[in-house]
Amino acid sequence: MSSVQTLNVGDDDSDIRLDRWFKRHFPNVGHGLLEKWLRTGQVRVDGKRAKANQRLEPGQQIRVPPVPEGEAPKPVADKARPPVDEKTARMLRDAVLYMDDDVIALNKPAGIAVQGGTGAGDKHIDAWLDALKFDRDDRPRLVHRLDKDTSGVLLLGRSANAAAKLAAAFKSRAARKCYWALVVGVPKHRQGRIDAPLAKLPGRLGEKMAVDEDEGKRAVTWFRVVDNALRKAAWLEMEPRTGRTHQLRAHCALLGTPILGDGKYGGTEAFISGTGVSRKMHLHARAVRLPHPRTGKDLMVTAPLPDHMAKSFEFFGFDEAEAGKPFLAFEEE
Repeated sequence: MSSVQTLNVGDDDSDIRLDRWFKRHFPNVGHGLLEKWLRTGQVRVDGKRAKANQRLEPGQQIRVPPVPEGEAPKPVADKARPPVDEKTARMLRDAVLYMDDDVIALNKPAGIAVQGGTGAGDKHIDAWLDALKFDRDDRPRLVHRLDKDTSGVLLLGRSANAAAKLAAAFKSRAARKCYWALVVGVPKHRQGRIDAPLAKLPGRLGEKMAVDEDEGKRAVTWFRVVDNALRKAAWLEMEPRTGRTHQLRAHCALLGTPILGDGKYGGTEAFISGTGVSRKMHLHARAVRLPHPRTGKDLMVTAPLPDHMAKSFEFFGFDEAEAGKPFLAFEEE
């Protein structure tokens, strides 16, 4: 039996869940034992009780209770990251929308995961952050996430302090996020609010959410129809006021208008046959506005559409100028 340990969260563990942190550093500590420790308050983060799904930040301290013999009494050393190939590094640098001493904003391409997961291997943004060190010794840090098939604004903190402030802004209502989506069909109402709690579906369906009034967590999305094409498709501007997994995808499906290309939530109804219409998912993080971590002044970053969405906009005859300034439609909500 080892003794109690207090371990600091490193930069490489930024924004991962507490249970995944244990899996990384104490791989032989099973889920059951960890849940017991959490339930009895033996595992603490910065002296407070914690939950398995709590996201971690660099510099936080984790209390690890005595680990039984045979349960990996010593933390596992971090694996060396493989070097980033020049083609990938160039792709990431070309995706930079904004950079200063504290913040890097990327226009994340659709089809690339932000962090590792099932099937991602080492092909994800987090594994490639060394390519974005530029003049710094330290790699930038993730502060929020986008789905693999969602494109658009992804912010990084260039220091532990900047990353912590940016992450705090995303967890509060200080950060506002504007998304554009093309959906199949047209919502009944031209503008409105969706307030429908979401919970993860049980079973082996992968990560999929559904409306659950009893067990779900509150999820709120403001939306408006910017334009539509012969009732076949609509262009939505959306602002999530909460940050639930797959929130916009689930809420669009709830409206009866699944996001174009999102077979997971819309099935076959999420696709439109026709020349020029891509089968990729049409969801784009158009803009983010939040306080700058150093100055506190408003920082807003806007990302141009990915090629497949730009081509679909052209196919349906949508004009980007029709949307106007991000967030303006919801300023009074």
